[in-house]
Amino acid sequence: MKLQPIGHVESPLLDRASAPKQGDEGAPDAWLVFAPEYARAMRELEAGQDVLVLTWLDRADRSVLAVHPRGDSARQETGVFSTRSPDRPNPVGLHRVTILGVDGVKVRVAHLEALDGTPIVDVKPVLGTER
Repeated sequence: MKLQPIGHVESPLLDRASAPKQGDEGAPDAWLVFAPEYARAMRELEAGQDVLVLTWLDRADRSVLAVHPRGDSARQETGVFSTRSPDRPNPVGLHRVTILGVDGVKVRVAHLEALDGTPIVDVKPVLGTER
C-alpha cells in the first residue's frame, strides 16, 4: 500500500494541546494547500460546499489501542476503533468542513481541527443533505 499526501493544512493550530477535539468545538478556519499537480482534481470545489477531508495525523502515537474518551480518566477505557482519538494504528483523520473560498491551489475551509502542516490524503464530497 502506498499513500502519498496531495497537500497540507495551513492552520493557526500548532500543537495538540491547543486544538479542539472536534471541528464544531471552536476549530478555526484553515487552508487546504494542494500540490500544483492536483489543480485539475480540485476544479469543481467551490464556496458553500461541504466536503470530507482525510488527513494523515502525522503526530499521532500509532501504538495506542485504547484510550479514555476525550482524555478523561474518569471515563472507561475504550478501544480506539470506537473513538475519534487521533492516536491509533493508522492515524487517518476525517474532517467535515465547509469550503469558504478557493484561491488557486488553496481552499479556505471552516471548522478544521487539524494541526498546521498536517498532510492531506484526500477530499471527498458529502453526499446527501443532512449535517
